[in-house]
Amino acid sequence: MLLERMVSCATVCLRRLAQGSWSAQMRFWRFLANERVSVDKLIAAWSEQTGLAAAGRHVLAIQDTSEIKFATTAEARRGLGRIKKGKAYGVLLHAMMGVDADSGAVLGLVGGQVWNRPGEVDTPHAKRRLADKESMRWIATAEAAKETLAAARLVTVIDDREGDFYAHWALTPTDTVHLLTRLMHDHALLAGGTVRTALADQPVVDTAELELRERADRPPRTAHLELRFAAVQLKRPKNTLEKDLPKSLPVHAVEVVEPHPPKGSEPVHWILLTTHRIDSVAEAWQIVAWYRQRWHIEQFFRTLKRRGLQIEDSQLASADRLCKLVAIAAKAAAIVMQLLQARDGRDRQPASLAFTPHEITALAVLNQRLQGKIARQKNPHPEASLSWAAWVIAKLGGWHEYEAKPPGPITFHNGLAFFRAFAAGLAANL
Repeated sequence: MLLERMVSCATVCLRRLAQGSWSAQMRFWRFLANERVSVDKLIAAWSEQTGLAAAGRHVLAIQDTSEIKFATTAEARRGLGRIKKGKAYGVLLHAMMGVDADSGAVLGLVGGQVWNRPGEVDTPHAKRRLADKESMRWIATAEAAKETLAAARLVTVIDDREGDFYAHWALTPTDTVHLLTRLMHDHALLAGGTVRTALADQPVVDTAELELRERADRPPRTAHLELRFAAVQLKRPKNTLEKDLPKSLPVHAVEVVEPHPPKGSEPVHWILLTTHRIDSVAEAWQIVAWYRQRWHIEQFFRTLKRRGLQIEDSQLASADRLCKLVAIAAKAAAIVMQLLQARDGRDRQPASLAFTPHEITALAVLNQRLQGKIARQKNPHPEASLSWAAWVIAKLGGWHEYEAKPPGPITFHNGLAFFRAFAAGLAANL
C-alpha cells in the first residue's frame, strides 16, 4: 500500500500518504520502523518483474549514484552522515535501471544500494582495498545484475565517469556482459602513452549532427561532431592494491568532439571506453547512441526528487527509516517513468510490470467505462499492455484523446490517485 500511495500521490510525506487517516499513518510509520523490513529486502523487490521483461533482449543496464539531501540542524542531524563536502547531510542511492537497447523502453529497476555514511574515513582512498571503498558498488551492482538479467540475450552495463576504474574493467565483463563507460582516468596503455594520446593519433573518420536534450544548465540544441575510435590495451595501475588483476585489458575507445560549439556553449567532448568490439564507423556511432541512453537514469533521479516524489522533503527523524523510504520511493519513481513512456505505445510491455492481477482487472472495468463509441475514443493499445493501462490512467487524470499534447506527469499522478481508490473499492466488494 505504501508504494501504491507514493505512485498515486506523488509524495513521500507519510501524513499526506495516509490521506487523513491516523491509523494508516501509524501503519506506514510502524512499517518503516520494523526491524524485519530491511533496505536489502526492499531493494531485492525492485527487480521482481524486470528479469522477466529482459528475457531475450539486449539490455542496457544503466547505473549511477545520487545524493539524497535532507534538512538537518547542528542539534538534530537525524543520524545522517555527510553526502558531500560542506554541511550537506543525507543518504546515497545507487540504482541500476534496465532499458531495452533497441527500443529504449524502460524495463524497470535491476538493483542497487541505499546507504548512510556513518562518519569520516581516516584511511586514504589509495591505501584502502577495493572491498573497503564505496566505488565497489559499481562492481557489486553489476555482479548482482548478471543473475537478475540472466535471461537477457546480451547485457551492456553503462556507467558515468565515476565507474571508470581498472578493477571494474577486469571483474565485470563476461561473454554476454559488456561494459561501457565515459573516461574519467586517462589510463596508461601497455604500448605506452595514454587513451587520450592514442585517440589523438587517429584521424577523424566521420562527422554527424547530434540533437542534445535540454538540461537544467543547457537548452536543447544541435551539435556538429567529429568521430574517432581506436583499439587500446589498458595497463594495470602501478598503485593498485589488487595485484591479482590482469596486467592488461583490451578495450575500444570512441571519441566524439564538437570543434565549433555555439558562442557561450560548452563543447561536447566524450571519450567512451567499451568492451564491445568496434570495427566500423557505424559500430562506433552505435556506442555513442547506447551511452546517450544514460538520460533515463537522470530522469529517474529527477522523478524521485525535484520533478516527482519530492523525496528530500521527508521529515522522518531516523536515518534508518529514511534509507527504507528512499528504497520504496525509488520503485515508485520507476513505475511513474514506465507509465510516462508507455503512453506512446512504442513497446508492448505487460501491465504486470506496474500493476497487480487485481489491479489489471480493475483497469479492464474502467477501460470499458471510459471508451466512447467511435474509433478515436477507444483505447488503441493491446489489452493488458502497459500502454493500455497508461491510456486508462491518463483518462482518469483528466486527459482527453482530442488534446494535442500527450498526458504528462501530473495527469498520471492524478489518474493513479483516482484509480487506487477505485481498485480498493472494487476489492472490498468482491
